Amino acid sequence: MRAAELDPDLAAAIDEIESLGPPAWSDLSVAAARRLEDELFSGPPEPPVADVRDLAFDGPHGEVPVRTYRPEGIVEDSAEPRVLVHFHGGGWTLGTLDSVDGICRELAVRADAVVVSVDYRLAPEHPFPVAVDEAAAAVAWVAETAGALGVDADRIGVSGTSAGGALAVATALRAREFDSLPTPAGQLLLYPIAGRDFETDSYRENADGPLLTRGDMRWFYDRYLRSPVDAANPYAVPLRATDLGDLPPATVVTAGFDPLRDDGVALAERFEDEGTSVEHRHYPAMAHGFCSLADRVDAAEAALEAVARDARSYL
Repeated sequence: MRAAELDPDLAAAIDEIESLGPPAWSDLSVAAARRLEDELFSGPPEPPVADVRDLAFDGPHGEVPVRTYRPEGIVEDSAEPRVLVHFHGGGWTLGTLDSVDGICRELAVRADAVVVSVDYRLAPEHPFPVAVDEAAAAVAWVAETAGALGVDADRIGVSGTSAGGALAVATALRAREFDSLPTPAGQLLLYPIAGRDFETDSYRENADGPLLTRGDMRWFYDRYLRSPVDAANPYAVPLRATDLGDLPPATVVTAGFDPLRDDGVALAERFEDEGTSVEHRHYPAMAHGFCSLADRVDAAEAALEAVARDARSYL
């Protein structure tokens, strides 16, 4: 499924990032990797939205910060809008509300939705299943406080990039198994981490990147999982689920130059085969994380617009 060449606009953006000389995540300490991730991906507050608020809720492991984005055209006393609970990427080890600010703004504006970005606890200080616990708790909190947040409790979707995509699937799986949890109305999964087989074709083809390497993924998993036993848990590795049917409708975005490509493809195929409605959107000339470059890469802009259309459809 790999394209012959990387998209020229994306290649130029990657060259600019790599000209800064950032080392691989796996060559850094956790603290240094977190500082670098924040420096690389935190940017100006674009596109503009009507309202941004930093809030928090009491989660199962303590207070969980969240940031809400309300786009123009959605006002407090209007009909209750759809809402996306968003989980950032970073291998469950990196990522902040600031580093995911841009894509949350894009989703809010394009999907005409309130976005709730979740600052879940990170590994290795808080390994699996803490992030999953807090992701599920965030969806429950949004449902419980929908009136105060000014959103529709019946139109809550989950979205996530990379590790955040795995968390989004985990919340849907938990809701299917436990009646006490609200069921999301849709899943938007952008280049999700879905498996843990480092010998797939896409891992071999893209072992050295760009933007994400096989070594990075080993490093992330080594910090996230408490032991090899966790790797068999579908809440940690979604492709380990025995059944991926009867879940909310999903969009799965994959990229040709992404080590995670084949896992995302397998996830979409299993959704379809096992009874979950799915829209698989594959971008053969793109690399991992490309949707964060929508202001510079036409294909990334088109992908975000397609994801937003799907969100409006599901929610």
